[in-house]
Amino acid sequence: MTSPHTPKPEDSIEHSGFDENQIMAERRAKLETIRQQGGPAFPNDAHPAHRAQPLQARYEQHTREQLEAEHVEVSLSGRMMLKRVQGKASFATLQDATGRLQIYLNDEGVGVELHESFKHWDLGDIVYAEGVLFKTMKGELSVRCRSVRLIAKSLRPLPDKFHGLHDTETRYRQRYVDLIVNPTSREVFLARSKTLSAIRHFMNDNAFLEVETPMLHQIPGGAAAKPFITHHNALDQQMFLRIAPELFLKRLIVGGFERVYEINRNFRNEGLSPRHNPEFTMMEFYAAYTDYQWLMDFTEEVIRHAARSATGADVVTYQGKPIDFSKKFDRLTIAQAIQKHAPEYTDERLNDREALKAALKAHRVDINAPNLRNAGIGALQLALFEEVAESKLWDPTFIVDYPVEVSPLARASDQKPEITERFELFITGREIANGFSELNDPEDQAARFHMQVAAKDAGDEEAMYFDADYIRALEYGMPPAGGCGIGIDRLVMLITDSPSIRDVILFPALRRED
Repeated sequence: MTSPHTPKPEDSIEHSGFDENQIMAERRAKLETIRQQGGPAFPNDAHPAHRAQPLQARYEQHTREQLEAEHVEVSLSGRMMLKRVQGKASFATLQDATGRLQIYLNDEGVGVELHESFKHWDLGDIVYAEGVLFKTMKGELSVRCRSVRLIAKSLRPLPDKFHGLHDTETRYRQRYVDLIVNPTSREVFLARSKTLSAIRHFMNDNAFLEVETPMLHQIPGGAAAKPFITHHNALDQQMFLRIAPELFLKRLIVGGFERVYEINRNFRNEGLSPRHNPEFTMMEFYAAYTDYQWLMDFTEEVIRHAARSATGADVVTYQGKPIDFSKKFDRLTIAQAIQKHAPEYTDERLNDREALKAALKAHRVDINAPNLRNAGIGALQLALFEEVAESKLWDPTFIVDYPVEVSPLARASDQKPEITERFELFITGREIANGFSELNDPEDQAARFHMQVAAKDAGDEEAMYFDADYIRALEYGMPPAGGCGIGIDRLVMLITDSPSIRDVILFPALRRED
């Protein structure tokens, strides 16, 4: 019997120098042979009792003698990622959802005929194995097999381990292959799942009720964005994929649910970038008898809890620089942020409409665009902030006191009616959250909607529609409330050190293949 040992890395190379079509033709021929032998070519009666990582965790520290004495029977299934054949003995590495574990076969253990069949199986095949745990001469935990079965034949070859799957578009388009061969991709999406779980637990623990609201809207609302348009055949009417759940969630506040949240998809028919995908995940929450100051404190806690739960730490590294979530998040007005990062803009310049327009022109901003053509000082300050300060807000920072003209759903300040009780949270120069004290005056809200309609008529495609039913809901009376939306995808980007939003969305939007 050949002495068990750990295979060398080069043992994983298969069909070196062969083209993919030739490899696929060979594998199809092997599948046809299996079909001709009778029985199911893709059996569904394999029920593994064990997983790789728990076995590693429990038995990795056992000595060879301890494992031999315990005689640990196991069964597991996984994709064959490595294989090495040595005459009367073979090694393979199986990968399941939890990790990898090596299996060992020889003529004595599984029989000459089955072992000979195994030698013709390919990397990527899904294999079921039964046997006893042992340690190789080099100390690697392995399964000495008494039986193996081919559960699913892989007709396409996996990328070889030297070249891997590094083309980014292929990784996004064929995420299934990316997840097979790139452990870091799997880790990103495991961290995403932990982040969502942590947020849900935190919200539930703080007496919030998780709800679901419509994805198809008769009127798009809740954000300034261009919607996707569709048609409902049975109702024979135009419909819109939702751009935000906000107005439905606030209807629930009217109805008496005092704390609600929803984690779900939004759709915006806008451009693609490292920060933007046309469908993305948001968590929006609303709480009666709160305001934007409470919201900032609570939002800070949500994000801190999510980062800590997903990573086990308060400090994460993003693109080589630390982000410390343990510190109190900074709070600046739009003007303060501008002057912090571009001190040449004095109070006098920031309160001069013509000076602001000149500054925006210098930054090549089109001041004749529909959203800026008739903009007041507040909106012009915001546009300048986006040019000179936003990208420099690396540490978590709340920007507060947004102008009324760009905040159609937010409550105006009682002390300064030209600004709203609104904030946006920026981290690494990116907007992560947006929240405000809610406007619950139906007459004021109706007037704001009319202003939005006028802006839309003037060419602003992202301006809001007039939502008569929402006004009707407010007319029944909504308690004072605060609401916030957190971008889950961008938050996961920070937590997982992912440079692009496409890295944290399993199947991001891509141009159709030719």
